[in-house]
Amino acid sequence: MKTAMVTGASGNLGKAIVQKFLDEGFLVFGISRHEPGIAHPHFKFISLDLADEQKCHELVKQITDECNQIDVAVLTAGGFAMGALTDTRWNDFVDQLNLNFRTTYNIAQPVFTAMMKEGKGRIFLTGARPGSDMRYSKGLAAYGLSKSLIFRLAEQMNEEAKGSNVVTAVIVPSTIDTPQNRQAMPNADAKKWVKPEEIAGIVYFHCTDAADCVRETVIKVYKNG
Repeated sequence: MKTAMVTGASGNLGKAIVQKFLDEGFLVFGISRHEPGIAHPHFKFISLDLADEQKCHELVKQITDECNQIDVAVLTAGGFAMGALTDTRWNDFVDQLNLNFRTTYNIAQPVFTAMMKEGKGRIFLTGARPGSDMRYSKGLAAYGLSKSLIFRLAEQMNEEAKGSNVVTAVIVPSTIDTPQNRQAMPNADAKKWVKPEEIAGIVYFHCTDAADCVRETVIKVYKNG
């Protein structure tokens, strides 16, 4: 049985990805501070603060000792904040750096190391349009800057993984259709938003044999531009 690890497993996107991989027969380790409420014989919940680097390394070792390897890692944990550059102080940026990059790097680094030992694996980081091009980060200064590092990390990992079958991709969704976003933007056209289940399906496809030769490292999931 293949093994998948999903961080941010209690969030809307994380839960959809967990469910998709369970449906496809994976053993799934869901990592979050809060129990996602998923009952399935092949789901294992692990409560973890991703800011704790040592605990992240210990967890990866625990999973690889139990399952031999991690086939897929989907890292969705993160946070969001508004704020123009004129209003953004250093501590504001550090807060977003901790929420979006620290929580990604701390788990991605040991997962990448474990996959490189096996010579195969798929890692998915969660980017954002404001991080892919800073022209989209107006009013989102700290968030955009913190997310931009996700793309640089993926580039570095793929460069180091050349010659192996370890591939890191960045999922870049447009606005995700969640209850929270519908409440926050009641006048927006939610038909233009992408559903968590759609993203989950795209992530899973990139883990199948049909996509084994795909080396697309930025996967944009937009609707209507």
